[in-house]
Amino acid sequence: MERLLVLVRHGQSDWNLKNLFTGWKDPDLTDKGVAEAKSAGQRLKALDLHFDLAFTSDLTRAQHTCSLILTEMGQTQIPVTRDQALNERDYGDLSGLNKDDARTRWGEEQVHLWRRSYDVPPPGGESLKDTVARVLPYYCQHILPQVLNGKHVLVAAHGNSLRALVMVLDGLSPDTIPSMELETGIPLIYRLNPDSTVASKIVSHHG
Repeated sequence: MERLLVLVRHGQSDWNLKNLFTGWKDPDLTDKGVAEAKSAGQRLKALDLHFDLAFTSDLTRAQHTCSLILTEMGQTQIPVTRDQALNERDYGDLSGLNKDDARTRWGEEQVHLWRRSYDVPPPGGESLKDTVARVLPYYCQHILPQVLNGKHVLVAAHGNSLRALVMVLDGLSPDTIPSMELETGIPLIYRLNPDSTVASKIVSHHG
């Protein structure tokens, strides 16, 4: 029985391009983001992977990425579950601000701390620890049981919500996870053991 879990961070969004803190705001993909998502779908199809179900967040950029991947794979008929538990980290008062403007307003060190610490939230927002605290229970209750039952599962979500899953899957410490970069539109292909540990991991790069 193959226990397959594939994680994909959404393609470039309009606000990524403009260097804005996005969080729970809801811009769509850029043309480049659309191309990244299609490319991910093409690579997964080339690996002859088939999904039984997909999970995505409550935000357009992740949903659009998910649908583009499944369209490229010819697998649009599978059930897709949307849940805000998989949403990007909420950047609170930073949402919609240009990252350079935020540095001018609060100082380079403070903005760096918000972005790259594990447990310091920006004003009105979530720390990475807060994000992990909502993503992991959802994963354990809704996603992992499906994978362990032999279902092939696609998760299209966000840099920080996926960091939470990679932290657990790869056995990383909270110290290392904030600095780990997840590339947009690059599938992480996990096969799990019956005890939910990782049997293998493939990062499906271009080409």
